[in-house]
Amino acid sequence: MEMDIKKAALALHKENRGKFAIVSKVPVSSREDLSLAYSPGVAEPCLVIANEPEKVFEYTAKGNLVAVVSNGTAVLGLGDIGPLAAMPVMEGKAILFKKFAGIDAIPICLDTKDPDAIIETVKLMAPTFGGINLEDIAAPQCFYIEEKLKSLLDIPVFHDDQHGTAVVALAGLINSMAIVNKNLFDLNVVINGAGAAGTAIARLLVRIGVKNVAVLDRQGAIYQGREKLNEAKTDLAKILPVRTGSLAEELKGADVFIGVSSADILTAEMVKSMNKNAIIFALANPNPEIKPELALESGAAIVATGRSDYPNQINNVLGFPGIFRGALAVRARGISEGMKEAAAKAIALCVKNPTSQMIIPGPFDPDVPAIVARAVAEAAIREGLARTNVDLDRLREEVRSDFQAKTKEV
Repeated sequence: MEMDIKKAALALHKENRGKFAIVSKVPVSSREDLSLAYSPGVAEPCLVIANEPEKVFEYTAKGNLVAVVSNGTAVLGLGDIGPLAAMPVMEGKAILFKKFAGIDAIPICLDTKDPDAIIETVKLMAPTFGGINLEDIAAPQCFYIEEKLKSLLDIPVFHDDQHGTAVVALAGLINSMAIVNKNLFDLNVVINGAGAAGTAIARLLVRIGVKNVAVLDRQGAIYQGREKLNEAKTDLAKILPVRTGSLAEELKGADVFIGVSSADILTAEMVKSMNKNAIIFALANPNPEIKPELALESGAAIVATGRSDYPNQINNVLGFPGIFRGALAVRARGISEGMKEAAAKAIALCVKNPTSQMIIPGPFDPDVPAIVARAVAEAAIREGLARTNVDLDRLREEVRSDFQAKTKEV
């Protein structure tokens, strides 16, 4: 089966020479069409924008255009494969933006590992775009790049490997609480993996009020005063309680394991040592930290993975399309922590009656991007990050209609 998928994927990419294309919104089939779309008519919107720069959102595609930026240093489970080899993934991201939220996205793969070169490049091309989606850029450089761009630009900048995973994981945890009869804020959480996703998950959980969170790397728990921590881990340690154990030690009595690390690192004995009704999010791809069947046999009440062939897939596509659609709709100046939290709660609400086999909605639920977009836009307006207001209910219906229309096209 796996070999069949590999062959089919190669054939699809080769036959189509990639996965996306640029299509004109307007006809260009006569002299009149040409005079309106290009010279001389195009001068008129240019003059309007020159006099009132904000009009660029009304007269160009900027307001619905996202750059998907990568340097190919942390691509899926493939690692540092470079910008050319990253291109199929960035094309895939672009078509997901279009399919799930009606957003036009352009893959941009940069041939540099210099964080400042990436920052300068994105800064220079930012006038073209309504938002910047950073993708598959290795930690710890990804943290510096995102924070610097957020301080320089007045459009949304979002590193999906960090925040998309964190948002969807939080949604899954919210819905798990009713099933295991526990309080989210009282959880003892162990996160294995201190890269982009692990760091963002920890920060989001601490922000909403989960106090007992441990984050581990290959050397064990991260804490203030531990030797040889890089800058990102040193900053993370400042918001974490002092926990100094190994993975096996930290999991004793824990309520939640969230793995964003490597295959088969979680053992049956570790799961058995956890608190009753343990929650396991084994998100390493393609092979999780523990096989779901083994986790359940060992006493876990809920198991989620990053795979589509098991229940409870923690899939970023539940987050980033709606997050960007909501932010773009109100011409947001950024994506705040409050907007991420709103997105997580919105995703959770899409599951009406959570069960151990369904704590998270499926990726093709048309309500997900619609409800997320509405929640994110509302949060942006509430926090003063929006340049314009919109009818929130109308936005939700537009996103839902766009999703269904794209489904029919396919």
